Amino acid sequence: MTSRTGPIFDHEKVSFNMARLKKGGQTFEIVVDPDAAIRFKETGMLGNVDDVVKAEKVFSDAYKGLLASEEEMKKLFGTDGFEEVAKRILKEGEIQLTTEHRDKVREQKLRKLVLMIRRNAVDPKTGLPHPEKRIELAFDEAKVKADEFRTAEQQLNDVVRRLQPILPLKFETARLDVKLPVHQAGKLRGEIARMAKVTQERWLPDGGWEGTVEIPAGMKMELIDLLNGETHGGATVEEKK
Repeated sequence: MTSRTGPIFDHEKVSFNMARLKKGGQTFEIVVDPDAAIRFKETGMLGNVDDVVKAEKVFSDAYKGLLASEEEMKKLFGTDGFEEVAKRILKEGEIQLTTEHRDKVREQKLRKLVLMIRRNAVDPKTGLPHPEKRIELAFDEAKVKADEFRTAEQQLNDVVRRLQPILPLKFETARLDVKLPVHQAGKLRGEIARMAKVTQERWLPDGGWEGTVEIPAGMKMELIDLLNGETHGGATVEEKK
């Protein structure tokens, strides 16, 4: 028998996010933290259920405050224990986001995808990165929509396939020989490691640094400009062909 819980939520004022599972003709819902639930769907890794749920209750209709039947939970899940049932709902069910939160997450992931393409790809004709505005216009023309439950990295290949007929893209890696003067070497070595992969390096007797790095071609000029700006032209950067 379904029962009604107390006024945990003010439904006239609050829209909330939930995980929902339909099983055996019954509906089971839990109210969740949307960002934690999205991280779970992205990774498939669930730590502490308490980090995801907002109320330790299983509902048949969360908006109406109707609790799920303990009898039905035992029959369909083998238990009426909240944690075990909640895990099943999260793993097997769907995350229902408010329109506001879904739009926010999609916009964040679209922005990240634009930046990833800007930094990692070049125009095959010029060898230079496409301007961000051009990439954004291509997203619009290709009607690219981000999936709120997949990371930007997981979506990148699909998005690139959608964009290729509109925006030619080539993913290349540049190899650079870099030499840093003594006064900026320590600080800039960390910046280089943040942006690029250091494949070879050595510290010079005078305290300077030199190494070989691999970096997405679209980020090459960003790194060169950073090094030249910080060292006032004292850094040496040569591209290996």
